[in-house]
Amino acid sequence: MKQFLILASLCCLLVLLLTGSFPAKTSPQKSTPPNVVLIFMDDMGYGDLGCYGATQYQTPNLDRMASEGIRFTNFLSAQAVCSASRAALLTGCYPNRVGISGALGPRSTVGLNPDETTLAEVLKKQDYATAIFGKWHLGDNPAFFPGKQGFDTYTGLLYSNDMWPVDYDGKPITDETNYRKKSYPTLQLMENDRPLRDITTLEDQATLTGEYTKRAIQFIKKQKQNNTKPFFLYMPHSMTHVPIAASAPFRGKSQQGLYGDVMMEVDWSVGEILKTLKETGIDKNTLVIFTSDNGPWINFGNHAGSTGGLREAKGVSFEGGQRVPCLVRWPGVVPAGRVCTKLSSTIDLLPTIAAACSAKLPEKRIDGISLIPLFKGDFAQTPRREFYYYYRKNNLEAVRRDDWKLVLPHPGRSYEGQLPGKDGFPGKAPEDHPYPLALYDLRRDPGERYDVQAMYPEVLADLQNLVEKARVDLGDDLTNRTGANVRPVGKVADK
Repeated sequence: MKQFLILASLCCLLVLLLTGSFPAKTSPQKSTPPNVVLIFMDDMGYGDLGCYGATQYQTPNLDRMASEGIRFTNFLSAQAVCSASRAALLTGCYPNRVGISGALGPRSTVGLNPDETTLAEVLKKQDYATAIFGKWHLGDNPAFFPGKQGFDTYTGLLYSNDMWPVDYDGKPITDETNYRKKSYPTLQLMENDRPLRDITTLEDQATLTGEYTKRAIQFIKKQKQNNTKPFFLYMPHSMTHVPIAASAPFRGKSQQGLYGDVMMEVDWSVGEILKTLKETGIDKNTLVIFTSDNGPWINFGNHAGSTGGLREAKGVSFEGGQRVPCLVRWPGVVPAGRVCTKLSSTIDLLPTIAAACSAKLPEKRIDGISLIPLFKGDFAQTPRREFYYYYRKNNLEAVRRDDWKLVLPHPGRSYEGQLPGKDGFPGKAPEDHPYPLALYDLRRDPGERYDVQAMYPEVLADLQNLVEKARVDLGDDLTNRTGANVRPVGKVADK
């Protein structure tokens, strides 16, 4: 029997030799680059999602996204204000490194320098299609438009939705409103480099979330239909920045009033994006990230979100101003239902996404660190240990190492002790509150209430060294220091 099997094997080998019918060699298959969807909210606080403790309304789609991916609990915006945080997101740099500070107004003579390499440009070099639907706020001069910064397609507002020349009732602004005394041009919804329509009423504002969502869905379906290249979709929503507005299907749906209605519409928008990814069959090859540009503008009272109990809010370098929600979903890569407590920031998203897409980093220095180990669920890794809290033009207001945070003496905004405003108008928020030197252990005191510098002199000394490192690198207006490694902001060329 054994001899028969050997003879049969030899006969089969002879047939294969004569016919050339060997199995074809299979070459290793290239992995398909992932699509990327980056959703960036405006003035949405740490406590504004159900999975972060929101009450009186529900966010089922975002909660499901958290259950299907990772929820970050120590994720910081790069700075607690609009333009600065967006510059950081798109360049992977502290915003003061690239010369961006504050919130750029209409007719600004500066913007994100086109010499900087944005995330869109990083991915375009990998043959990605790129689109932005939402708020730009990195310069409203054509020299700084999204099309000059790596985006193929753009629909949205060039700056914040409150930068318009009428109040919430459509009446001319008067000094009695104690608000928006500047003369702004007509707010316009842009399509690439041309105005699409004027935004002059709250009803116009109420269309924005739906408009961005519709455009995003069309873009996803078009890319799937063409089936030629991966895509990067950036959705910087105008909401929940005041003036908040919800479309008719969502008005009155929450128990929290208009703000809750707006959050429910935002949740619907995310659900529509996730549904479209699934319907087009690209769900499992798409990395989706959801986060916010800074904390809530809480002096707007019932038209503002929640810090989730963190101290202060937008425009302040305490945690309420900079700690924001961050959800990451990528089926098959990002483990489901995990919570990551590691320090991380929006400046880390560019190198993380670049690593996920096998793209090269910008040639110029960046500050972000890849979070890929955390995205893959390896929480034993600690990519980021340090963080600098800058505000205003270039004030170093605090530094952090691990769970220790040193707040430096500085004047700043404070909402504490002030009655908030109501129904779209702000309460007072003094800008010159004197903050003293203080050391906080964020592990046991995330509300930053207990100064423990006297108990931990060695930690204080260690963080003072980190302060000096920041001042040498990026400078500090509070101590009249010029940074050695800052780069020029983009400027409108003289005519």
